[in-house]
Amino acid sequence: MYSFWDVNVAMLEGSVTTLQMFVLTLLFALPLGLIISFGSMSRFSPLRWLTKTFVWIIRGSPLMLQILIVFYGPGLLFGWKALPRFTAALVTFVINYACYFSEIYRGGIEAVPRGQTEAGQVLGMTKTQIFFRVTLLQVIKRILPPMGNEIITLVKDTSLANVIANKDIIMMAKEYSAKGLIWPLFSTALFFLVFVGALTLLFNWAEKKLDYFRC
Repeated sequence: MYSFWDVNVAMLEGSVTTLQMFVLTLLFALPLGLIISFGSMSRFSPLRWLTKTFVWIIRGSPLMLQILIVFYGPGLLFGWKALPRFTAALVTFVINYACYFSEIYRGGIEAVPRGQTEAGQVLGMTKTQIFFRVTLLQVIKRILPPMGNEIITLVKDTSLANVIANKDIIMMAKEYSAKGLIWPLFSTALFFLVFVGALTLLFNWAEKKLDYFRC
């Protein structure tokens, strides 16, 4: 019989893995999504259509399937050694969420009135100065609600990593429930509820802080 302490230690280790997946995905996907959005808005047609096609493929296929392809694909297609399970899941999450973020960025950037960009040009500002001093704050205000929704979804989507036996909190809960323990499932639910609740409060606070900048 498993002791309460041993189960809690295993669950804690799984929760750390889940948190690492979440934080690292955001760390890489947020800037990558901005880069992809620039590709989607590029005036160079081949780059624009290539980027939009890639985003369409990623957004149009299940995340779980993408995880399986990244983990098993290199070995089945080229005979390469498979990536570590955590790395394979992380790469998949970064690519997937970068594509979703890119569409949010693109919508926010394109929603900023063009007249403000032109006003910046009249004042002699460079494109970089216009973007960071004029456009960016308005973009942040516009994209915060949809970005918050995607980030909260990411919290729950991290559970999909256990499809390749990534030892996250869901994997630990499944293992112990298969051995006759039910409470790890409820503690896992509590973990996600607290996590999502904290993020919801954080984004509500951020929206109020930006409320002075009406769009």
